[in-house]
Amino acid sequence: MVNIILTFLILVLVIGGVSYSTLSRHMIAHTVEQVTKKVSHVNSPTPTVSSPLAIANMRHKSYPGSDIAIEQTLSPGENYKRYLVSYRSDGLKIYSLLTVPTGTKPKDGWPVIMFNHGYIPPASYSTASSYAVMIDPLAAAGYIVMAPDYRGNNNSQGIPTQPYITPDYVTDSMNALASVKKYKDANPEKIGVFGHSMGGNITLHELVMTHDIKAAELMAGTVGSESALLQWWNHRISAHSIIGNDLDTSKVVQQMVKDNGTPTTNPTYWNAIDPTQSISFITAPVQLQVGSADVEVPLDFSITLKNSLQSAGKLVDYHEYSGADHNLSPDTATAMSMSIAFFNKYLK
Repeated sequence: MVNIILTFLILVLVIGGVSYSTLSRHMIAHTVEQVTKKVSHVNSPTPTVSSPLAIANMRHKSYPGSDIAIEQTLSPGENYKRYLVSYRSDGLKIYSLLTVPTGTKPKDGWPVIMFNHGYIPPASYSTASSYAVMIDPLAAAGYIVMAPDYRGNNNSQGIPTQPYITPDYVTDSMNALASVKKYKDANPEKIGVFGHSMGGNITLHELVMTHDIKAAELMAGTVGSESALLQWWNHRISAHSIIGNDLDTSKVVQQMVKDNGTPTTNPTYWNAIDPTQSISFITAPVQLQVGSADVEVPLDFSITLKNSLQSAGKLVDYHEYSGADHNLSPDTATAMSMSIAFFNKYLK
């Protein structure tokens, strides 16, 4: 291809009265170099990773959601209604808590906060009461809150997993997002996402998959790179600090390393499934809040993400609470006030 194009260029020059011998060697070399680069670029296959965890593959998956069905009316909050609702995800019936403000609805509908909860043993998770300390303040601040269980949690259909080894929970959250966008009282143009702990990992995935999210809170999130997450899992495994569903996940993580090598030996695979490698896609402002005494999730996850977001020119707001734990106690109320102020800035 290069030779054909070069021959054509020479013929044009000769016809135009310029002999090949007088043509600048530098011009010829430069032309060949540029054409070679372009042809090489066209013919080179784009590296792909077939894993369903690959960010590119997760972006291309369909997340249609469904109409939200009210299953039960729960006791209301001071200025909001509470419902047990359901929606569909991958053909499964997934339950969710839905709160709706009372009072006069804004012309375009209420702003929305998707709430991605952290790890609780799936059988112990309560749709109505788990995470009330974080969900209730958001609901009272005038937001529709959609807090999906994920599959296999509480009464939701399906088998529980974790986002580090399958796209299932991200899929369930993305379908919840699609469902709440259709809800009659919601403003689909003003949707924020709150993710705590494991939910922070789910939220980070969503940030690099869709631009529907207008603001995101990552509180004590498991938002490290794949290399950092593997080190975290190895530490927890060696310390025998995990049980149940968490232990099942750790076994799959170890198998992933056996099958695909490490991030050092096989960066193509691990970079493809790593949302921190796709930060350039993020358009939403991000708030990070962490406790310095968190022994569940490394503080460095959030610090490194903050630095990466700043280096990429993204809007990021970081708050660290001295002596606070994984739930930011004893400063949970303060952190929630900061979160509400952040969402108010971008969603109201």
